Amino acid sequence: MSGVTNRMVRVAFFGGSFNPPHVAHVLAVAYALTTQEIDRVLVVPTFRHPFAKPLAPYADRVEMCERAMAWMPGVEISRVEEELGGESKTLRTLEHLKAAHPDWSMRLLMGADLLAEAPRWFRFDAVQAIAPPMVLGRCGVDTKDAPPPILPAISSTDVRTKIAAQAWDELAAYVPREVIAIIRARGLYA
Repeated sequence: MSGVTNRMVRVAFFGGSFNPPHVAHVLAVAYALTTQEIDRVLVVPTFRHPFAKPLAPYADRVEMCERAMAWMPGVEISRVEEELGGESKTLRTLEHLKAAHPDWSMRLLMGADLLAEAPRWFRFDAVQAIAPPMVLGRCGVDTKDAPPPILPAISSTDVRTKIAAQAWDELAAYVPREVIAIIRARGLYA
């Protein structure tokens, strides 16, 4: 058949706690879509954190990701880790996606701040083999092999601290307004 191509779909896998999602997450997705050779970004909120970090309810984090990032063409918020159940492990999720979507060529989208945590990940070598990392530099992160910073120095930990202090005016510069609305309406991170 002429005109039919079997080109792989280039997908950036962007997993994280998104506890809560903030503008650096939004900027990372926009940057990847506009500068990298990818067709789409799959945003994958962690179902149950492997390092036992306390998280806001999963459904709330998924909805906050949808409000923060799903408006961008080429972005999908995935509930794959909920479907898999149990403790979230990037390798298990990537292996599942690879089997379910053999036409996908995946890259792992990650901030430079996670480079230091990579040795603690389960089989990071296998993660890299399935989805070679696409590392984005972050201001304030001076880690070996980190690229120059393009993302602001915003962390979910700092955001939660500002929420606890009810510093809503400060948060407006760091967190998408629809995410702030969900946090306030549901009393998250109080």
